[in-house]
Amino acid sequence: MPQKIAFLASRAAVAQTARAALVGRYGTVEPEEAEVIVALGGDGFMLQTLHETQALAAPVYGMNRGTIGFLMNTYVESDLRARLDAAEEAVIHPLSMKAIHVDGRVSEALALNEVALLRQGPQAAKLQITVDGRLRMQELVCDGALVATPAGSTAYNYSAHGPILPIGADVLALTAMAAFRPRRWRGALLPSTATVRFDVQEPDKRPVMADADGTSYRDVASVEIRSEPNISHKILFDPGHGLEERLISEQFT
Repeated sequence: MPQKIAFLASRAAVAQTARAALVGRYGTVEPEEAEVIVALGGDGFMLQTLHETQALAAPVYGMNRGTIGFLMNTYVESDLRARLDAAEEAVIHPLSMKAIHVDGRVSEALALNEVALLRQGPQAAKLQITVDGRLRMQELVCDGALVATPAGSTAYNYSAHGPILPIGADVLALTAMAAFRPRRWRGALLPSTATVRFDVQEPDKRPVMADADGTSYRDVASVEIRSEPNISHKILFDPGHGLEERLISEQFT
């Protein structure tokens, strides 16, 4: 049963209040000393916590003090150590993104949910898509496109009418947003080992930004995306409420 718990909370008042109550009951340590990290907030804060603690061995257990909470457990103050001891662990791997900007700068980032390319201005983006070095689509005219992991497939991907992927599936979802040409093209399923490259056509006239889990990089000329199997994030869920069950349940609501 874990004794050393680090409590982290978003800036929201309800999350800060919850942290104060839990620290008063269980104490707290720094994340570097913790056996378990408890994140209090919504899914956005959970993603932030996973990114910030990816170098640490401790798994992360989220409790919902935000809005959506797909990656979170129900907030309950009592019997927390017993809940942590009984929790089921899910291991997820992020996407790595390498973006080259129009001015030649290079930006790199990791994303647990998705990497998205989005138009910056009023005109549709024009994207060229290459998979594993082979040109697959000469021109996609759209509001944007994204590559999503199974864990992120119920987020932005699902809102853009992309498929929900089983958590254990070795596939990525490539999904278009408001595709104009090819008309109503929805995207493709790709093996998790695939490297996807987007090249922006007419970037001065039709500027595009890249977004990795909510962090934006403006004025990109090309973006390369691949899964990063050497990086693992460990998330804890209450028994019977893990990611696999949530992904299945999402399809029947």
